[in-house]
Amino acid sequence: MMQRILATLLAGAALAVAPVICVAGTSAKTSVRMAQPKARTVVTHGSVVVDGERIDYTATTGTIILRDKAGKPTASMFYVAYTKDGVRDPATRPVTFAYNGGPGFASALIDVGGVGPRRIEWPAPGRIHAEQPPYRLVPNAYSILKSTDLVFIDAVGTGYSRIIGAGKPAMFYGINADARSFTQFIERYIQRNGRFESPKFLLGESYGTTRSAVLAQDLVAKGVYLDGVILCSTVLDFPTVNFTPGNGLPYELYLPSYAAVAWYHHRLDPQPPHLAAFVHKVERFAGGAYAHALFEGSALTATRKAQIAARLARYTGLPVSLWERSDLRIPLSVFQRRLLGDGVSTARFDGRFTTPELQPLLPEPGNSAAGASMTAIWGALTAGFDSYLHHVLDYHSARIYVQSSGTPFRDWDWSHYQPPLSQLDQGVGTNESVMRVKDVAPALARAMSNDPGMQLMLNNGWFDMATPFFATNYTIAHMGLPASLDHNIHEYYYPVGHMLYLNPAVLPQLSRNIDAFIAGATRGG
Repeated sequence: MMQRILATLLAGAALAVAPVICVAGTSAKTSVRMAQPKARTVVTHGSVVVDGERIDYTATTGTIILRDKAGKPTASMFYVAYTKDGVRDPATRPVTFAYNGGPGFASALIDVGGVGPRRIEWPAPGRIHAEQPPYRLVPNAYSILKSTDLVFIDAVGTGYSRIIGAGKPAMFYGINADARSFTQFIERYIQRNGRFESPKFLLGESYGTTRSAVLAQDLVAKGVYLDGVILCSTVLDFPTVNFTPGNGLPYELYLPSYAAVAWYHHRLDPQPPHLAAFVHKVERFAGGAYAHALFEGSALTATRKAQIAARLARYTGLPVSLWERSDLRIPLSVFQRRLLGDGVSTARFDGRFTTPELQPLLPEPGNSAAGASMTAIWGALTAGFDSYLHHVLDYHSARIYVQSSGTPFRDWDWSHYQPPLSQLDQGVGTNESVMRVKDVAPALARAMSNDPGMQLMLNNGWFDMATPFFATNYTIAHMGLPASLDHNIHEYYYPVGHMLYLNPAVLPQLSRNIDAFIAGATRGG
């Protein structure tokens, strides 16, 4: 997830058989100050039934040590890997590296949240009692373990991943630094486990999609080619989602999401019967007449302004007077508070959820944790994953598992160094690149261009107001990918918010689509 929020999900009910604990790592050279850190693994076994097929698997939970160029340890990265048993040749079995976002969130959310072999039963919108313990971890009949082995990775500063030895925060807390740490982890994992020949995929959620763009570029540059990149709730170009003065783009790109959330809460009169058809109609308006009106700025006539305001009101359920008073520009925080009114605010991550405001008369809502959707699931994630780690995966640590941390977010370097597009650009700006930007989409385009067999899957929630789907579409259309590779892009939409697995009706669709994508992206598929 991408800002300072409490993100998360858990999941899994367990079938564990006698755990086997093994420790592997570098030789225990000791200095006067401290012992050389060691990697650690714990192995357990389980099974899950997916589409009527029983899948026996090995769960490996542990750490991999990252090192600097001098070979000194810098970080210990924690992971949970699920590999299907009985596979004769691992090179024929896809492996997917998965992670969440933040920056500052662990990967538990997408593991027990939706695609791992165990999942949490999430509370539905409005089911207050389901938000209280105890929580249920159940076998995940929609796990994508059917199609791919899974490696869930916690970024440094989250989960049990931490800085050690010669490591410093600047080595990990930033767009480029974070991608480099994941690159080293993946290289070490596939080398240690003999998976260089396996079809390889990345699966990132929220800021994890930002990571995937840069990570894909770094891996391909090192000769680690990817069969596919799976993006869930995507943000690659941050100006598309930041309401800053003088930037009119987010108003245009958020409008279809406003319309979808208004549709869900029945704030439209008349209520359109079909969500997708209605949203696509709003998209055409947002990218056409509304975008043109925003472009005109103060040159827009009063008559035209009134006409645009009337259509905005019809599509969002907010009054014409509010649109006119706001100069046709209503930021997300205002929409969240005004859609339902009466001191009730819709969620940013999933507009289906609502929460009462603590201070409804103030210009900004009160300090109500991380918003309605995160508040609804946070307890289940924290308690559920802790229980899963200790009682099912048999992984024990004296440390507290960090589901979310504000430290990486606070210290994050949001600069991204774009490589020069050609030899003519060398030496322009800095020695390292042409410019520092907050748009990583060109990095993904470069990765896909250098690895033209790589497929891209985009999964979007209609009610996601953190990474709106129309902003994703805009970014992909402007990332500079050669037209000859457009057929490598596959887009899907679901009636849910940012965390696609929160709607139990969506999980089967999401699983089927990812299974089909992996099958199609794998050579010979």
